[in-house]
Amino acid sequence: MQFERRRLQAASLPEVLATPDAPDALCCLIDGDQMTAYLRPELLRGRDPQAMFKVPVQVGGFKDSMTIQCPAVDGVVGDAPETEFFAGKRCVVAIRNDERPAILREWLEHLVQHHGLEAALILDRAEPAKADRDSLQIEAEIAGSKRLRDLKVMMLSADVPLGHPELGHEAHPMNAPDAPGKDRMDHPEADPWHSPILFGSFYEFARQMYLERARCVLALDPLDLLPAPDGRHPNVFDAAEAQPGTYVQLVGHRAYPWAIRPNALPEFADHICLRFDEGAGHGRWCYAPQPDQAAVWRWRRVVGVPARQDLIRFYRCMALRYGEETGGGQQVSRLVPKSSLVESDFLLNIAEAAGHKPRRLPDAQTRKDNQRRNDVAIVTTMKNEGPFILEWLAYHRVIGVEKFLVFTNDCTDGTDTFFDLLQRKGIVEHRENPFREMDLKPQHAALAAAEKEPIMKNAAWCICMDVDEYINVHVGDGTLGALFKALPDANMISLTWRLYGNADVHEFDPSPIIGQFDRCAPEMARKPHQAWGFKTLFRNIGLFKKMGVHRPKGLKPQLVDQINWVNGSGKPMPEKEYRTAWRSTASTVGYDMVSLNHYAVRSAESFLVKRDRGRVNHVDRDQGLAYWFRMNNNYEENRSIMRMIPRVEAEMARLLEDPEIRAAHEHCIAEHRAHIDRLMATENYRKFYGDITGERMERLSRMHLHFGSAVFHTGPDCVPDEVVFKDQPADFFFTVEEMEGEQEF
Repeated sequence: MQFERRRLQAASLPEVLATPDAPDALCCLIDGDQMTAYLRPELLRGRDPQAMFKVPVQVGGFKDSMTIQCPAVDGVVGDAPETEFFAGKRCVVAIRNDERPAILREWLEHLVQHHGLEAALILDRAEPAKADRDSLQIEAEIAGSKRLRDLKVMMLSADVPLGHPELGHEAHPMNAPDAPGKDRMDHPEADPWHSPILFGSFYEFARQMYLERARCVLALDPLDLLPAPDGRHPNVFDAAEAQPGTYVQLVGHRAYPWAIRPNALPEFADHICLRFDEGAGHGRWCYAPQPDQAAVWRWRRVVGVPARQDLIRFYRCMALRYGEETGGGQQVSRLVPKSSLVESDFLLNIAEAAGHKPRRLPDAQTRKDNQRRNDVAIVTTMKNEGPFILEWLAYHRVIGVEKFLVFTNDCTDGTDTFFDLLQRKGIVEHRENPFREMDLKPQHAALAAAEKEPIMKNAAWCICMDVDEYINVHVGDGTLGALFKALPDANMISLTWRLYGNADVHEFDPSPIIGQFDRCAPEMARKPHQAWGFKTLFRNIGLFKKMGVHRPKGLKPQLVDQINWVNGSGKPMPEKEYRTAWRSTASTVGYDMVSLNHYAVRSAESFLVKRDRGRVNHVDRDQGLAYWFRMNNNYEENRSIMRMIPRVEAEMARLLEDPEIRAAHEHCIAEHRAHIDRLMATENYRKFYGDITGERMERLSRMHLHFGSAVFHTGPDCVPDEVVFKDQPADFFFTVEEMEGEQEF
């Protein structure tokens, strides 16, 4: 075993580094307005030390030339390259950022045993004193390994930090790519010795100073597990050398443990899980340098060299580098949403072959007792919605909903007493919303309480929806039975909102909502952001842990292959939507079979009461002019739901035959009318009513399709009168600069 150390002498260099594309520059460093270029060492040989010459430099979009004097460019390290150490060897070039010495030794052993590694060049990110201490431990680990007795190792360290000057340790979850809840994290203290690296030209630097004469070079880090050669995975060096003049692309998939045992540190063999909804992988490479190729080595690729089409997979074992505490031992849930993790048979076999017993995912089974029934239960929250209760119940009873669980709070119009009556009649289950005792928003408290209610626990299908939302089935006879028949295998069905405006209706009218309002957003309404929100009918078989406002939450990843989630056109939802999606996108929206009519504003007078009442979810946000502007969409006419009016009116008439129900319904209507009159007696609400019923707002309600997202974030006042009142071409578009800060839902 041959083990050597090198210190990169760069005491005067600034901390922030960027990679130039200039062929003559080794690396380029920026410090404020100052830029320093470091040339390839061979360009310095034979030059007059006092000579001035220019080199081209490109950093980002900046291109220029720099005047250089030889004494200023002695290189980041020694005067001459040291390519003899690695000449003719199969090498790995790696960056270590606090991985344990034992992990580094295991990693090297694996590459030597299975891929024929012969030499390693490793940049240690630690500050000099720690790098020196660690290198002694690493040398001892390697010296004690029989498998590594012929390995040549060179450890590099620098006397300046190479990381981002404003970010914390790379091990902190804030820097972990999949960590949840970053918007709620406190930013860690800056740690440029261990923060994400900015030495973008490291691989090119390593090539010119050390690896120019290597037989073959693999770019990989000590947390990256490269599978042993088998029928699916080749020897990486053999693959690179088999086709000279090309390089092998490596694609890394982030692997995680399910859990780490108490008082234990993570090992390679703990990493048995992958994300089922993983995005793009990590690019790395393996390349056999050719003397006649003008190659430039980068992080993810070798510039100037064609890549082979076949890819080699590797696994980035995330708990070996990332976590709240350096050195591992962190909770996996701090690094990745555990609801996204599924076991990999391949990684599990590797762990078991190594004699390791990793923590496994707990067993999970779906419920079998209600997979053939189709009874539906709705859970909803209400406050002062009295006049609209009966129609909403009648409509959903007509289309096949059998069970209703209603939570109310702080009602003043008779809504709560009306539901008490309906509960005595056996039509609904009514509960007082426990949001104060639970210290939650009303809707979230209701959902948490609903999970314990037999009416929801025993239902075959469940959905959370509001009294201003109507399920509009477009197949068969318009019932949920027809929908389930058309989608026999689905166990989740997302119903995308169709935002219905006030259709220029100003006064409150107690007649059915679905008959009054017939204007709405177009189907392809990408904006405002809320236009494509959805609610989800889901079969109650235990695929998720709890109910959510828009869809169930807490996916049980063991059951991910049993999810059959479709959109409103019956087309499968992609896996990337399974955990957190709450709205449709251009690729997932669908209205062909079912949609959700969302009458968010109703008449202008009724909206005054809604604004005064407040919201059940975003309770701290005003439903003012900006909300009316976003949700009042009168772009086009759609009367599809009106085919249900005769059946709804018949069901309402049947319910109103009960004199107590009729009296309660009429009382709520009277209270709503009186509430409107009280609000209209105030100057504030009278002015607001004038604003939302004026010509300007009515014209804006038909122009949504022509506005950019920033218009809805900023509010209606940002649209000039000349845009509103001038006749515009059919394809006109208007937007403004995006506002900074949090945007309202």
